[in-house]
Amino acid sequence: MAAQCCCRKAPGADAAPARPPPEPPPALDVASASSARLFRLRHLQLGLELRPEARELAGCLVLELCARRPSPRALVLDAHPALRLHSAAFRRAPAAAAPPCAFAFAAGPGPAPPPPPRPAFPDAPAAEPAGRPLAFRLDPFTDYGSSLTVTLPPELPAHQPFQVILRYTSTDAPAIWWLEPELTYGRTKPFVFTQGHSVCNRSFFPCFDTPAVKCTYSAVVKAPSGVQVLMSATQSTYVEEEGVYRFHMEHPVPAYLVALVAGDLQPADIGPRSRVWAEPCLLPTATSKLSGAVEQWLSAAERLYGPYMWGRYDIVFLPPSFPIVAMENPCLTFIISSILESDEFLVIDVIHEVAHSWFGNAVTNATWEEMWLSEGLATYAQRRITTETYGAAFTCLETAFRLDALHRQMKLLGEDSPVSKLQVKLEPGVNPSHLMNLFTYEKGYCFVYYLSQLCGDPQRFDDFLRAYVDKYKFTSVVAQDLLDSFLSFFPELKEQSVDSRAGLEFERWLNAAGPPLAEPDLSQGSSLTRPVEALFRLWTAEPLDQATASARAVDISKWRTFQTALFLDRLLDGSPLPQEVVTSLSQCYSSLLDSMNAEIRIRWLQIVVRNDYYPDLHRVRRFLESQMSRMYTIPLYEDLCTGALKSFALDVFYQTQGRLHPNLRRTIQQILSQGLGPGGEQGAAAESETAPPALLRGDEAPGSAISLRDVNVSA
Repeated sequence: MAAQCCCRKAPGADAAPARPPPEPPPALDVASASSARLFRLRHLQLGLELRPEARELAGCLVLELCARRPSPRALVLDAHPALRLHSAAFRRAPAAAAPPCAFAFAAGPGPAPPPPPRPAFPDAPAAEPAGRPLAFRLDPFTDYGSSLTVTLPPELPAHQPFQVILRYTSTDAPAIWWLEPELTYGRTKPFVFTQGHSVCNRSFFPCFDTPAVKCTYSAVVKAPSGVQVLMSATQSTYVEEEGVYRFHMEHPVPAYLVALVAGDLQPADIGPRSRVWAEPCLLPTATSKLSGAVEQWLSAAERLYGPYMWGRYDIVFLPPSFPIVAMENPCLTFIISSILESDEFLVIDVIHEVAHSWFGNAVTNATWEEMWLSEGLATYAQRRITTETYGAAFTCLETAFRLDALHRQMKLLGEDSPVSKLQVKLEPGVNPSHLMNLFTYEKGYCFVYYLSQLCGDPQRFDDFLRAYVDKYKFTSVVAQDLLDSFLSFFPELKEQSVDSRAGLEFERWLNAAGPPLAEPDLSQGSSLTRPVEALFRLWTAEPLDQATASARAVDISKWRTFQTALFLDRLLDGSPLPQEVVTSLSQCYSSLLDSMNAEIRIRWLQIVVRNDYYPDLHRVRRFLESQMSRMYTIPLYEDLCTGALKSFALDVFYQTQGRLHPNLRRTIQQILSQGLGPGGEQGAAAESETAPPALLRGDEAPGSAISLRDVNVSA
């Protein structure tokens, strides 16, 4: 297989032995710093009742633990103010793995809210109380969570299993998104989904909310009649006589990968181990676009990186309120339904989540400060898979599109911005979600790509990554684990001290701010990128009349989506443009672009707004009346409020606000009320603590009018 390209300097093994998880940096999070390393978490069980009328989840959490030393005084877990703890209890657990406990759910509605589920243990008499009561307290920790301290019995021996039972309710939690029927496509049934990345699942259930801690889990879920429930689990069943769904994840996963979705969802098989789930009206489109393709991508990934270890690979399409493009929840990728409009973005986003099955889900970054270990490796693997299935030219086009966006952000933020480091140092209490940016993906990708070029053959590097996954699967790692494994796998490179090459030191890759130290030569995609560059030059050349005549001869309707998006991004970079250029662009392209997918339309409409081109404002209005996704609405409202069109934005918002998710509605209200001046972004970002991490809008760049959302990113 030909390599994608060669490398140029940028401008400016065996199965893993049992081992404890790496210790997180101290003071990063209360639980992960002070308690997680004192215990071994064997398994967690959830009994959940969905109560959409009250927008409430009632839960019972059973944690199976062993103390690593005798008589620890307390167990400290990550929690959230949205959680109301009803009780905490302790019981001894059998030494051997016991079957999951059952849960008793309260009978129907009454004058008072029903209590949370109660556990029923198979090894205990039915009349026996569910454990010995424990004292607990919730303390504020940070604006995105709290610490839950549970006092343990004083005589607790080391290495003896025990269980802690916590009963709670969760309301208005940032991890749990409740949608009224009107906010779904079918408009008939309520919908709920969770989003745990990075540190939101502490509002779903108390947990060690750190990627350094992994365990298996099981769940029993009771939902209203007619509502389909799905979770990120290897086994799923519906027990009709009990009216509950049962789930089991047999492989250890970090807390953020425990995910749930429930609503009017129907399945359709698209391959021997894959199906799509979607609302009925979306199912035919989702099936037709992905039938056969997912198995092709899984097979390509297996040839590169070894067997797919999660059993099934299903996909659920969520309403436009899903806060990010896609999330790699194991066995069940979550993806926003609006991406179905764009075939190429759909392909890339799903393949990226497929790649996470090896990089991120199986082998996980142990701290959020090294998120590139998941995202950079997944992006590299994604591009190897696309090269295998669609050729190097397409891969280089998509890479050029993303790196173009990376340099745009670099220009906005400045080359000394700390968020451009691969290893960003988090201060205590800083939300790790703020680190999810293009540098995590693209600078991380460039480093991984550089490593692949050092060994001279991408197939040899594939062999290394296969051995790396096999060695560390189902554990969490730090960057040094990857780099040490790399040098051990290629001893000749270690002898050459490639980790210390001047200007390209591994340590500098990790800790220097600025652009990537080396980038791929994307010349294999020149047949696709050259026409884009040529057309852009025509539209910025003089005299305009002559250039326009030449430009009109280029039929962009035959272009790939990434070509058109790259062309429009270049025009956006040059905005504001001369008014006669915008007028000619509209005459030439407006009707054509208006018929294309949302990824194209959003870019053209941003050009319209940034250039105050009033004749096409009706298209902006129509777009905002039909698109309810954060990734399409937020950029337009930001641009409208930055310029002279704020009154237009207010008018559109007041007409459409009833169809927006409440969290998105609050964000837009803050943009409209505060604009994007020096304090504006901080106000707009305030909502991020009441909602899961969204496409980043500039929290890392206070005062910048344009933010880290110019390219949609998957988790």
